[in-house]
Amino acid sequence: MLDFSLSDEQKALRDLAREFAQNEIAPVAQQLDRTGEYPFEILKKAHKLGLLNLTIGEAYGGGGVGWLEACIVAEEFAAACAGVTTAANATELALTPIELAGSEEQKHKFIPPIARDGSLAAFCVTEPGAGSDVASIRTRAVKRGDEYILNGTKHFITNGDVAQLLSVLAVTDPEKKHRGMSFFAVPADTPGITRTHMGEKMGHRASDTSEIVFEDVHVPAANLLGSEGVGFKVAMETFDRTRIGIGAAGVGVARAALEASIKFAKERQQFGQPIANFQGIQFMLADMAMKIETARLAVYYAAWLTDRNLAYAYATAIAKAYGSDVAMQVATDAVQIHGGYGYMADYKVEKYMRDAKLLQIYEGTNQVQRIVIARTLLKD
Repeated sequence: MLDFSLSDEQKALRDLAREFAQNEIAPVAQQLDRTGEYPFEILKKAHKLGLLNLTIGEAYGGGGVGWLEACIVAEEFAAACAGVTTAANATELALTPIELAGSEEQKHKFIPPIARDGSLAAFCVTEPGAGSDVASIRTRAVKRGDEYILNGTKHFITNGDVAQLLSVLAVTDPEKKHRGMSFFAVPADTPGITRTHMGEKMGHRASDTSEIVFEDVHVPAANLLGSEGVGFKVAMETFDRTRIGIGAAGVGVARAALEASIKFAKERQQFGQPIANFQGIQFMLADMAMKIETARLAVYYAAWLTDRNLAYAYATAIAKAYGSDVAMQVATDAVQIHGGYGYMADYKVEKYMRDAKLLQIYEGTNQVQRIVIARTLLKD
């Protein structure tokens, strides 16, 4: 039996997230976009309300709920500001490989100081020469006695300059290629780590994006997550789960763009009447609404599969690619409906358009998602 209704608990979570997003995030979104200021206070308030690290187990200080609930919150946050949403979700991304691969001792050591206490973490995989092609990373971890020595550079790391804990993917056995990669939990204040803010971005300016350089960084062998060689698999499993949140954020950005367009179309007068009366505008609004509704269903279905540990990689790839593509399409149409005003910074739709672009790029470009989808289709 199909049931498209949310439970009372999920509705309450949605309402809480919406109220918080509209009262705490939306009023300062454009200011944060202009200044690039990191939203420390907003994240502290969100943490106190239990709106961060939702899928991390309660035993480790997280919310202990499913990906559907996380997607509900991501949509509400992104409807207010995609940049703040990226900053809010980055810690959960970084903690996921620890929860997937870490021993119980490691989970209790590394996760609670972040998830329970409201500190920040960063997921360190991307490198200057390795973006979508994770298998080509070059950061090395060489074992010496009871520790590993890390050397390499990570690039485009969200929360990289503000995190207290880093989840680092490194090569431990170059001969084995992607099967020779391993994950490490690394405190950000470990000697030999240099973190540099990467500068102004097109969008998502409220989130921190940094380069992290590891120079002879000594990491205890006890910080190896799981065993040597499982790192690539853990990274892929992490992406298979967390990319649903990008699709949900896409729905949020698109929803905000549609709402702004409806309001503008009702108020903007041309040829003696609101432009909402013109069929050309009505068709654009209808197309925007259809895309948003179908994208949300794709996200919810992917989250439903993930929460039940069914085969979900195919569905999450669709949700991420379609949700973010819809965000870009709807935001572009919103700018068009606003005309010249849509090109001005005083109106929010130009920000939605800039923010939507990154959703198509990070956590696996949408071209990579299509590869994932196609491989599933072509399996024997």
